[in-house]
Amino acid sequence: MRFDKDNYQIENITIGEKSIDIRAFRNIIYVDKPVCEEFQRMNIFAPEKYYSGEKINGYSIKTAPIFMPNMVGGYMPGIVGEPAGMPWERKDVPNTFFRALQHGYVVVIPAIRGRVLKNETGEYIGKAPACVVDYKAAVRYLRYFAKDIPGDVEKIITNGTSAGGALSSLMGATGNNPDYEIYLEEIGAAKERDDIFAASCYCPIINLENADVAYEWQFLGVNDYHRMHMNMDEGGRPQFTPIDGEMSSEQIKVSKDLASLFPCYVNSLNLKDEAGNSLTLSPDGNGTFKDYMKKIVLDSVRHAMETGIDVLDKKWLSFVDGTVVDMDWYEYAKDITRMKTAPAFDALTMDSPENDLFGNSDVNMRHFTEYGLANSKVVGEKAEDEVIKLMNPMSYIEKENAIKAKYWRIRHGECDRDTSLAISAILSLKLKENGCEVDYHSPWSIPHAGDYDLDELFEWIDGLCKNDMKK
Repeated sequence: MRFDKDNYQIENITIGEKSIDIRAFRNIIYVDKPVCEEFQRMNIFAPEKYYSGEKINGYSIKTAPIFMPNMVGGYMPGIVGEPAGMPWERKDVPNTFFRALQHGYVVVIPAIRGRVLKNETGEYIGKAPACVVDYKAAVRYLRYFAKDIPGDVEKIITNGTSAGGALSSLMGATGNNPDYEIYLEEIGAAKERDDIFAASCYCPIINLENADVAYEWQFLGVNDYHRMHMNMDEGGRPQFTPIDGEMSSEQIKVSKDLASLFPCYVNSLNLKDEAGNSLTLSPDGNGTFKDYMKKIVLDSVRHAMETGIDVLDKKWLSFVDGTVVDMDWYEYAKDITRMKTAPAFDALTMDSPENDLFGNSDVNMRHFTEYGLANSKVVGEKAEDEVIKLMNPMSYIEKENAIKAKYWRIRHGECDRDTSLAISAILSLKLKENGCEVDYHSPWSIPHAGDYDLDELFEWIDGLCKNDMKK
C-alpha cells in the first residue's frame, strides 16, 4: 500500500461545451492484503489548477472537500468511475464526477467488492460486510497519506444511490466502530480513522431486517405489481423489460403477516417528531407515525405546487381552496404501484439480491429475518446476527463508540417503490434525535434514482464546508 504523488496523468476532459483539466491518479490499491485488486483500488482526480496555486469556488488544493461517491447498485461490485463518462452514460452530458471536479471538489472513487465475487478457488469474497469494509479501508487510505493526497481529508463526503446510498449511510453512522476492525485487519487496511464529515444518501436500501415489514405496511392491499427487468446489451447499456402481475393468495397472506409486525417495530424505536411528539402505530397500522409519513408526502406535494407543477390529477389528494390538506394513504400506494411481491427482501425462496448479500464464503444465499427463516421454502440458514448488524446503520446511531457524520442529506423519491418511504424517514428521525443535522426530503415524482439534483447537493456541501472554514 503506497501513494506515489508523482504517478499521475494530466488530462483535458471536454463534454459538450464544458471542459476541465484534471490530474488523475488511477488504480491505487488501498489495502495491503487485497483479496481482489480489481475491486480494492481507487481513482483520485483533482482539478489541475490547484497544482499551480489557483482556487476554484474558493477552494484550494488543501481546503477542497473530498467528494467520495461509490458506484454500487444492488450490492453488486462497484467499479471505479471516470469523469469522462462510463459506457452507459450519454457522451454529451457531464456526469457527477465531471461536475464535482468543475465545482472545485477533489473526487475519489473507490471500487468496492460485491456479493457475486469469487476468488480462484470458488470462494465468495464479496458477501456482507465486504462492501462497507472496503469503503472504510479507502477512507483510511486517504487519511494515512493525507500529506500527499489532494483535498481536505477532514471534509470527506460520501455519496451513493440505492445500495450505494446504504453504504454512504453506513459510512456516516459507523465511524471507527471496533466491530469492523477484524475485517479491516484481514485486508490490511491502514491504521487510521474511517469517520467522515458528511453523508449524501439517495434512496438507501437499509434496515434490511425490518424492510419487509415496512414495505408491506406501506403497500398492504395493493396486490398487483409492476416492475422492470434489466439486462445489459453487448454495448454495456441497460435494457428493460416490463413485468406485471398479481400476487398469489399465499403472497397476500404473507403481506398481511408482515404488515402486522411493523407497528411493534415502530413502537420499539420511541420515535419523536421535530416538536417532540411521540410517533406510534396501533395494531391496525394507523397512528401518529402514519400521520407523520403522510406529512412527508404532503410536503413533497406542496413543494411541487410551489414550483408550478400540476398535481390536481392525483385523486388521492384532498384540496380546500386550491390548498392541499390531506391524502389517502392506500390510494397513494396504489397510484405509485407496488414493485415487489411479499416478502420484498428476504425471499422465502431465498433468491433475492439481499439473500445473496448475506451469504458467506461457502454459501451463496442465506436468510436474514426470523420470518424468512421460519417460513422458508428451501433448505437454508440465517446469517449471523452480528453480520446483519454490520449492514444496518440503525444498529449504530445510538452507540457512543460509533462516530457519526454530523451532516446528512437524505433523498427518497416520492414515487420510489424499491423500499418503503418509512425506512428512510426512520433513519432521518433517529439521526436527528442523536444530534445529527439532517436535510431530508421526498422529491415529487422521483422514482428510485440518485444524483438528479447536483446543483442542490453541491450547494449543501458548500454551505457545510465554507461555514466550517470560517470557524
